[in-house]
Amino acid sequence: MDLAIEYIGRYGYIAISGLLALGIIGLPIPDEMLMIVVGYLASKHVLHLPLVFLFSFVGSIGGMTISYWIGRQLGSTLIVNYGKWVGLTVTRYERIQQWFHRYGRWTVLFSYFIPGVRHAAGYISGISAMPFRYYVSICAAGALIWTVVFISLGYFAGVHLLPGLPALKTTG
Repeated sequence: MDLAIEYIGRYGYIAISGLLALGIIGLPIPDEMLMIVVGYLASKHVLHLPLVFLFSFVGSIGGMTISYWIGRQLGSTLIVNYGKWVGLTVTRYERIQQWFHRYGRWTVLFSYFIPGVRHAAGYISGISAMPFRYYVSICAAGALIWTVVFISLGYFAGVHLLPGLPALKTTG
């Protein structure tokens, strides 16, 4: 998390988008904690709240979009050829596909709030060939709710729970 805060201090809002996108793709970046921290920094007037919301939303949608296209282009081939190495047999894959075709939209929407599921939802949506426009509209709704909730938690913690704590200075 220290490295993420350093990147935000150095690169500002672009770092927020990039880190969130990389975290959603699956790199070990604590997405929720990142948004709480940037919400806190906004409460201390180090970052501007509307821009924090915007860049977090863009990063979230960006990560989910990249995950979708990776799943769409490479997913089925990787699962069929290498899935057995991670316990994903063809039979399990087919069951996941059936389940996802039935409940996919809800999975994508609520996946934002379930670490691990959030990281897999984009890939599975792409593998399942969910129509991209449909997928993006569901992602936008989920990303909006998710970013507002976690950034607001950090913001209100900074204003009401931790008003005396200092904030780092950013150069971005």
